[in-house]
Amino acid sequence: MEQKTETRISRNCDRCSSVPGLLAVLSFAIGLCATNLATAQSGGLILEHSDSWNLPKEWVLSVGNFRMEFVLIPAGSFLMGSPDETGDGDEYPRHDVVISQPFYLGKYEVTQEQWEEVMGSNPSRFRGAKLPVETVSWKDCQVFLAKLAAKTGRKFALPTEAQWEYACRAGTTTFWSFGDTNAAVDEFAWGKSNSGGQSHPVGGKKPNPWGLYDMHGNVSEWCADRYAKHTYSNGVVVDPVGPTVQEGSAVCRGGAWGDDPDLQRSAYRNCNGIGNAHHGIGLRCVLLVSSLPAPGPDGKR
Repeated sequence: MEQKTETRISRNCDRCSSVPGLLAVLSFAIGLCATNLATAQSGGLILEHSDSWNLPKEWVLSVGNFRMEFVLIPAGSFLMGSPDETGDGDEYPRHDVVISQPFYLGKYEVTQEQWEEVMGSNPSRFRGAKLPVETVSWKDCQVFLAKLAAKTGRKFALPTEAQWEYACRAGTTTFWSFGDTNAAVDEFAWGKSNSGGQSHPVGGKKPNPWGLYDMHGNVSEWCADRYAKHTYSNGVVVDPVGPTVQEGSAVCRGGAWGDDPDLQRSAYRNCNGIGNAHHGIGLRCVLLVSSLPAPGPDGKR
C-alpha cells in the first residue's frame, strides 16, 4: 500500500487502482450555461449568479435549539488539481471541471452541539459545543445526514470532491485560497504550528473569498466520493463523481489541526476507510437546492 509522508493526521486508506473517467469528457461542457459565463479575476471561469435560480446568497436552518448556516455556491468552472510537479501524484493532471448547478455548503464545519442535537451523542475527543465534531466515520455521517433530513424536511449530502475543491478555491487558482505562499496560514487555518495539538471553535479564523470558514485546517472533512489515486483525466469534466462508495476508503479534504500547511492546500487529497473514525476528521454539509421550497408568485423562495 502506497502512503504519503506521515503526519499527525495521516493518510489511512486503500490506494485504489485507476478508475476510468469520472464522467464522459464533454468538449462542449463550457457551453452549458454560456450566457452566464464570466471571467474571474483569478483567471478561472465562474458562472455569475443568475436571478433565474431565485436563490438567496445564504440559507439558515433551525435545528432544534441551534442554527445551521449555508452559503450559496454558484455554478461555474475551475481548474481542479495541481500543476505537474507542484503537488502529490494523485493531484494530476490539473483539469477543467464544470459545476453545472448551484448548491449550498455549510458556512462552518458541523459542530458538536449540532451533531448531538441530531444524533443524541457526541463521539468527539476534544470537547466543546462550538468545536467541530470529529471521531466520526463516513458511515456515521450518512446516518447524521439522514436524521438531519428527517428533522428538517430538507435533503443533505456530503460534498463531492469536486464540489469541495471548487468551494475551497472560491475563484482562486493558488495553492491555498489565500495565496501561493503559506505566510498567512495562521490567519486562515488551525494547523500544526498554532493549534496546540487540538481542534478549535469553528469560525475562529478568516473565511475564504466565498465566506466559508475553516476550509483549510481545524478538522479534515469527509467527501462523498470513494478515494482512487488515478481518478483525474485531461479535458473538461462535468459534475464529476468518484467511484461509488461501498467499501474501501472515502476522500477527506482540507487538512487538520495536526497538519503542516502543505497538507492543507486546496488541491491536497487524503482518505480514510469509510468505517474509520479519527479525531482529525469531521464534516461539512451540502444542502440540496432541490429540497428547498419552490419560488412563490413573487419569484422568492
